[in-house]
Amino acid sequence: MARHKSISDEQVLDRLLDLIVETGPDGLTFAKSAAACGLSPASLVQRYGNRERLVEAILLRAWDRLDTETADADAEEAVTPDGAVNFLMRLMPAESAERDATDGLLLLREDIRNPKLRARGAAWGHAVAEALGRRLSEDREKGRRLGWQMAAVWQGAHTWWAFTRAEPAEHAIRRMLTEWLERL
Repeated sequence: MARHKSISDEQVLDRLLDLIVETGPDGLTFAKSAAACGLSPASLVQRYGNRERLVEAILLRAWDRLDTETADADAEEAVTPDGAVNFLMRLMPAESAERDATDGLLLLREDIRNPKLRARGAAWGHAVAEALGRRLSEDREKGRRLGWQMAAVWQGAHTWWAFTRAEPAEHAIRRMLTEWLERL
């Protein structure tokens, strides 16, 4: 008979997300993971098999959480161009801008390398572009194009903010998105 899990997979993976952001995927070990989540290294090996599968599980859980945050923001933000800006700002809040622009890139590298994670990222991108498109145009095809463009401006704004730091992330990214909207 299987033993009852004292800590659910979701709890383990949520605890390990902060650790993988801190250490990067290459720095994640079963020993560090065990210390962070309260299970033994042997229990983690039993659950996930090897380090690569543990990394994948953590990042798939992160995609699950981001999908939920995206759906919530899509349901709650106004279906207007200003709502599109607010939608994006919710997905990358200013308090995590530093972490997302630096440590998050190591996670993005894993997402791009791993076919399962890459598929999740692509699906999320389509969901974001669709949500933005509904806020930018009543024409579905035009909205889809504008949605992808706005998502690209958003990611670029975040990247360039990380280099320049001329103003707080919230102001810089929101300003760049608003300026892009004014040019439509």
